[in-house]
Amino acid sequence: MLKDISCVAMAAALLTTGGLARAGVSADEAAKLKTTLTPLGAEKAGNANGSIPAWDGGWTKVPKSGEVTAALFADKPILSITAANLAQYQNNLAEGTLAMFRKYPDYRMDVFKTQRTGGAPQWVYDNTFRNATAAHSAQGGLSISNVYGGIPFPIPKTGTEAMWNHLLAYVGEAYRTHVRVWMVNPDGKRVMASEAITERQLPYYDRDGSAGKFDGFFNLMRTTQVAPAFKAGEQVLSKDSLDQVGTGRQSWQYLVGQRRVRRAPSIGYDTPSFVASGTFNFDEVFMFNGALDRYDWKLLGKREIYIPYNRNKQFAAQEAQVLTPRFISPDIARWELHRVWVVEATLAPGKRHVYQKRRFYLDEDTWGVMLAEGYDAQGRLWRYSENVPFAAGDPAQGWSGEVQYNMLDGSYASNATMVEPFKSVAKRPETFFTPETMAGAGAR
Repeated sequence: MLKDISCVAMAAALLTTGGLARAGVSADEAAKLKTTLTPLGAEKAGNANGSIPAWDGGWTKVPKSGEVTAALFADKPILSITAANLAQYQNNLAEGTLAMFRKYPDYRMDVFKTQRTGGAPQWVYDNTFRNATAAHSAQGGLSISNVYGGIPFPIPKTGTEAMWNHLLAYVGEAYRTHVRVWMVNPDGKRVMASEAITERQLPYYDRDGSAGKFDGFFNLMRTTQVAPAFKAGEQVLSKDSLDQVGTGRQSWQYLVGQRRVRRAPSIGYDTPSFVASGTFNFDEVFMFNGALDRYDWKLLGKREIYIPYNRNKQFAAQEAQVLTPRFISPDIARWELHRVWVVEATLAPGKRHVYQKRRFYLDEDTWGVMLAEGYDAQGRLWRYSENVPFAAGDPAQGWSGEVQYNMLDGSYASNATMVEPFKSVAKRPETFFTPETMAGAGAR
């Protein structure tokens, strides 16, 4: 009787603090990370017919670690999927990918031999093994703790755990990108929406740090607009916390005309990104980023589907080679068969977002969302998104851009064309990611 009362009291306490708490998996289950699972939680073995090979450690041998090599593999497609043979392969396609074939009869997918390039340094593997049993989530999965330097939930049990794995996927410690965002109109006309330089740093993956020193801000990002001219010099700074309820995202904007920095709480969710001239929403950057609180998340399980992978060639190409009318050039888009976790998000009661339902396809080897779908209030597929993942040694598989298809009006946007090559950089002092430093660097 006393035990029952204690359980009721504990449940009541958890509810009053904002939701049920969860702990990591058992030691016996975590031990699979050293046997049948890869160190990050994927199935180590290949699939039954060998079309997905066994994982052998990922891609680590590159000419210069941390940079994108365009000619990663010299292989040729093993098959092309077209409207003529679509029925043969539709069970291995995401719903959004199928919709592309329905909308565009000349759409084509060139499929290449699967290369499981995803991997990470040993210290990330060690931290992931520790996180597997130590991780703690609260507030209905919106806040996590007791994790550091690795995938937090390598053996996920819930949709929120899988999405935290994406938010905390290993893409290196710090990198810099200089990209242009393009809109391709339904008539095929290409228009540059913006150009920006982004410095991103992930203190969660500071190999010189530790869980004891970590302040909970896992993602620091500072973006400076370069074009169009009337926005040149504007800056945006954001900091994301493991506690999405108590701390949440902190963000600021530097306005050139006013010569001042102001708090910018609207940088998130379905606010159209003014950094990208409104071509997609803030929470669609990196396929998904930001808070999880507007949806109920369900882990649907695993599928074998064709996803974007090892797209070094696309990532290093010029926009004229990539941005063809209606969709990116099939000649430059690499597809491979991989196992993915499928997570479905349904708008939570009392919450609002332009998407009533969303679906995400997470690569089992890296935890990156490789495909995403957004459905409107009428249940129509509104946006379909493709990641542009690339192999760069460290990170073994990274990403820093995506292609967003508007399935209703026939346009699409891309922020994955590089003005300068992607590269990992030395970490900045954390003072670089403060509103004071941002104000001091004001252009005019």
